[in-house]
Amino acid sequence: MRIERLDVDVLILGAGAAGMWLAHKLAGIGKVAIAAKGGLAESSTFHAQGGIAAPIGPGDSVEAHLADTIAVGDGLVREEAARALIARGRLVVEELIALGVEFDRDANGRLHLTREGGHSLRRVVHAADSTGKALAQALAAALERVPNLVRIPQAVAVDLVTRRRLGESGEDRCLGAYLLVGERMLCVSARWVVLATGGASRVFLITTNPHVASGDGIAMAWRAYAPIVNMEFVQFHPTCLHHPSGSHFLLSEALRGEGAVLVDAHGRRFAFDYDPRGELAPRDVLARAIDAEMKRQGVDCMYLDARPIGRERIEAQFPNIHRRLLALGIDMTREPIPVAPAAHYTCGGVQALPDGRTPIPGLFAIGEVAHTGLHGANRLASNSLLECLAMADFAAEIIRESAQPAIAPIPDWSEKGIRPERERIPIKQNWEETRITMQNYVGVVRTDARLQQALKRLALIREEVEAFYRAHPVSRGLVELRNLALVAELITRSAWMRKESRGLHYNLDHPDKLPKAEDTVLVRKEGE
Repeated sequence: MRIERLDVDVLILGAGAAGMWLAHKLAGIGKVAIAAKGGLAESSTFHAQGGIAAPIGPGDSVEAHLADTIAVGDGLVREEAARALIARGRLVVEELIALGVEFDRDANGRLHLTREGGHSLRRVVHAADSTGKALAQALAAALERVPNLVRIPQAVAVDLVTRRRLGESGEDRCLGAYLLVGERMLCVSARWVVLATGGASRVFLITTNPHVASGDGIAMAWRAYAPIVNMEFVQFHPTCLHHPSGSHFLLSEALRGEGAVLVDAHGRRFAFDYDPRGELAPRDVLARAIDAEMKRQGVDCMYLDARPIGRERIEAQFPNIHRRLLALGIDMTREPIPVAPAAHYTCGGVQALPDGRTPIPGLFAIGEVAHTGLHGANRLASNSLLECLAMADFAAEIIRESAQPAIAPIPDWSEKGIRPERERIPIKQNWEETRITMQNYVGVVRTDARLQQALKRLALIREEVEAFYRAHPVSRGLVELRNLALVAELITRSAWMRKESRGLHYNLDHPDKLPKAEDTVLVRKEGE
């Protein structure tokens, strides 16, 4: 394998909303590199439908938005962190408009705000039902104007390099990372490394996430001894399309905010059987309600009936969803849409402050890869893009204001003791087995017995994967599998440790909440 080297001031791993906004905000600081694992359309940002939650509408306020966030977060929202991120929302929206993002407006030219589950007011800024696409395209265009930006496309981050992992004494610090780019290994030394790698919902068999969401940043941070927090809180989007084609794209929360209702095959509404807010209850409540109805009736799906919205409003506000469903033979203006819950968002992640700083000096984590405490035990709809952008804002300020540490060269990548692969079937087998295990044992509703069984299976898988990794040349598939298997185990360990039901974590053997809400914090031990 060819070894190449690169020295930069800032290395950003990930090119979704958080990574691109940070690169834009760091324009002129020096040499910034942004590594993208896939193309623009492969990021979770690009697929985001709903919008950006921000307290900018009439009668709204930071405190009202914060109150909704805390209520949905079920006891684990860190109030000061959440307040700081929410308060940045107005400025972020204004800057995006100045950048050229065309959000929807009403007949009077004011921003059109929609309401989603868990919100007490209309506060979600959107671009029809393709907000993520509009945002990603505008940010990509803005990066074309950033001087001294190094783009590293089709790059798979293999691992972080820290002083501790190199066996150096003194204060730990992140020094850079190894990136697999095609057939070469790029050894990048940097003053600051920023994880903007997104979430890990690809660990489940049924997910709304793109293939790239294999938990790479969380896994690399764990191996670098960063604390990982609240990984048991995986948000299952309640209304994901259930279709024989295997298509699992989500049906925006905004549909229910505009009047769509949940029904069974007989047309009976059931959401109010589970929560007085009905279809506007938080996602965890509705995901469990749909799961319970499917199990009670012995069926594979429930239905989202959007007909109450009306054809005209559907075609105006949800053109992308309408078009994609028509291509599959479903006319949402005339018939209900089959839906089922699907893994969608990772509320836990790398322990980080609202400005992205982690306990490891020189290492930042922003966006879905991070755990700031904004989401608590359950994410309020459309707070995710807000977090990505606000954290990037704060991180840029910290990096700009900090004293510049020296760039320390990292060792060359070593392939000592590596032998060629004879076959790749272990990668395929363990990839599939990991995702099936997570889907069946660590899904919407959990039990102690299922979690125990999952832990046993995942431990064997990870042992096998690590042995394969140490013995063979790195490849994209192997790196992703290594990370996927590790993050699956972290999620399951966290779920096993929480002996209660709270937010997104529901265990039939522990159906009640404990009196005191506490985070689940995993810290890697030496030799683990």
